[in-house]
Amino acid sequence: MPPKRDYYEVLGVSRDADTDDIERAYRKLARQFHPDRNIGDKEAENKFKEVTEAHEVLVDETKRDRYDRYGHAGLEGIDPGFGQAGSFADIVNDLFGAFMGGPGGRGGRRGPQRGNDLRMPLDIDLLEAARGTKRQVKVRRFEVCLECAGSGSKNNKRATCSRCRGRGEFTQRQGFFELRQTCPACHGAGTVIAEPCTGCGGAGRVQVERTVSVTVPPGADTGLRLLVGSEGDAGEPGGPRGDLELVVRVAEHKLFKREGTDLFIVGFPITFSQAALGSTLEVPTLSGRVKLAIPPGTQTGTEFRIRGEGVPELRINRQGAAVENTRRGDLRVSVVVETPAHLTKRQEELLRELAEIEHKQVSPHRKSFLDKIKDLFTSPETDAAR
Repeated sequence: MPPKRDYYEVLGVSRDADTDDIERAYRKLARQFHPDRNIGDKEAENKFKEVTEAHEVLVDETKRDRYDRYGHAGLEGIDPGFGQAGSFADIVNDLFGAFMGGPGGRGGRRGPQRGNDLRMPLDIDLLEAARGTKRQVKVRRFEVCLECAGSGSKNNKRATCSRCRGRGEFTQRQGFFELRQTCPACHGAGTVIAEPCTGCGGAGRVQVERTVSVTVPPGADTGLRLLVGSEGDAGEPGGPRGDLELVVRVAEHKLFKREGTDLFIVGFPITFSQAALGSTLEVPTLSGRVKLAIPPGTQTGTEFRIRGEGVPELRINRQGAAVENTRRGDLRVSVVVETPAHLTKRQEELLRELAEIEHKQVSPHRKSFLDKIKDLFTSPETDAAR
């Protein structure tokens, strides 16, 4: 484990900084690194915990005095209560409410808390992404315990908190300010559970698996975020449920490659005779097969575009919902002329006959190439050498 950094360095303040300076520095860094604004960023999450830990020590007069005298070792054995991240809105209310003494500050008793938002991937295939689909997704989330109705207490019995003596908070003086801090034992309630519920162990919630229905709109692509409201964790105590966010991941297809709304088939094989004489081919699409005309003289790498056989264009309105759209991308097919590896006797005879004809009637391009070879061996330098 790496050594802890100096708390003043973490917040970017001097050692003689007052409480106002520390609070301002903390508010700025907490907003920057809060997990709600840096989803999936482990480094930002660690920095948020580090900033929160530094703030909790430096705004507490007793802890700060011990830290200034003895460093990190002076805080050993103290319950810090670091790094508990609520929603981004919660932290803003908490920071500004601490100075106002209102219900949003540290001095306010804890009211209903909104449940956590849940995020998870949703894997679909290319056909589902193009056509749209409905999925049943299994989600593990917290639900209100039915045995105690979310109270966490057996028979709904509670006792006065011995740590704060029922006040739900502690009062601290910081210079000219008087700050109130929520009691960490009872979370501001003033009472604690006398006998925990056997169903949830006193938590008031239990983790269960639920099945949630979600609709994937046509044209979905990797990275699309689908929000399913009120399908996250249950709030506590009695707070509203959080949301469920599904991040779409479209699996690669064996035949089609996708770029935006266009689909690509790379290396569609055609025979030598089809390339030379022209042909009509059947090409697979997401909706079936279509006919594609190959003109005479087609070369390897030639790309053909089939209009409207790509993926629908996804459009999202201001409310974040997908809207119907008839525009589609194209299917682009590049061909490769295959050289036959195994010939029948008749095929070999025909190709040898073709080769004889080509030697008698050389194409301009080939004649130019052969002339260059001939010039190389009949140059003045070659004649002089003879």
